[in-house]
Amino acid sequence: MTTPTFETIKLDIADNVATLTLNRPERLNSMPPAMADEIREALDYLPVLGARALLITGEGRGFCSGADLGGDRTASAVGGGANSRKALRNHYNPMLLALANLDIPVVTAVNGPAAGVGCSFALSGDFTLVGKSGYFLQAFVNIGLVPDGGSSWLLPRLVGVPRALQMMMLGEKISGEQASDWGMVYKCVDDADLLSEAKALAARLAAGPTVSLGTMRKILRAGLSQSFSETLDAEAMGQFVAGNSEDAVEGVLAFQEKRKTAFKGK
Repeated sequence: MTTPTFETIKLDIADNVATLTLNRPERLNSMPPAMADEIREALDYLPVLGARALLITGEGRGFCSGADLGGDRTASAVGGGANSRKALRNHYNPMLLALANLDIPVVTAVNGPAAGVGCSFALSGDFTLVGKSGYFLQAFVNIGLVPDGGSSWLLPRLVGVPRALQMMMLGEKISGEQASDWGMVYKCVDDADLLSEAKALAARLAAGPTVSLGTMRKILRAGLSQSFSETLDAEAMGQFVAGNSEDAVEGVLAFQEKRKTAFKGK
C-alpha cells in the first residue's frame, strides 16, 4: 500500500514497522504547528498501513530542536499570550495525545538534540533509545517561558521532582549517558548503532501480540494518575480485551504444543 506524502515528515512502512522521520534537517527538525498536524495525520493513518509498531527518529544531525522559533512567531507555540495557548491546544497537544492513545508500541531513536517540545516528544515513546551524542534539554527558562508538551507531567514521573526541576529551572543539557543513568530512557548506545538497534527493537515489538502490547501501554500510563483499585479494574478489562484476541489463542496453543508463537497482531 502506498504511504501518504508530507511536507515536514516522512512516513515509511516495512515488515509491519512504520517509521516516522522528522524531516527538517536544515533546522534540526524544529517543529512548527504544521509538523505537529502532519504527525497527527500520519498517526491516524497507521492502522490503514497495518503498522504493528512505530519508530520515530529525526533526519540529519538532530531529533527535534523544539518548536519552530522562526517565521511567523504568532503561529508558533512561543511568542506569548493567547497565540501560544492556541498553538498548544490546537496543534501540539492533540498530536501528543494521539501518540499516547496509539494501539501499537512506540520506539523513539534520539539522534542529536531533543529540546523543548522535542524533548517531551522523544520521551513519549514506550522505548526511548538515544545516541551518545544525543541530549535532552528543557530550555524554556532561558527565554522566560514554562515547559510544555506534557513535560511537567512526564519528567517528574520519569526522573523524580528534583531532577525534573533541575532540567526545567536550570535549563541544563542532559546527555544521553546521563539520561540512561537516571532511568529517563531505555538505553544509550553508540551513535553508529542507534538506528539499527531501534529498528531491531521495533521489529521485535511488531512481531508480538499487538492487542496485548497496545493495551499494556494504555493501562500503564493511565495507572500513573489512578488509584490502585482503578488500575485493578483497568487490568481486568484489559485482560478481557487481550484474552479475546486471536493472538491470545495462539499464545496458549504454542505453549501447549511447545513451539514458537506466530502472532498476527489480531
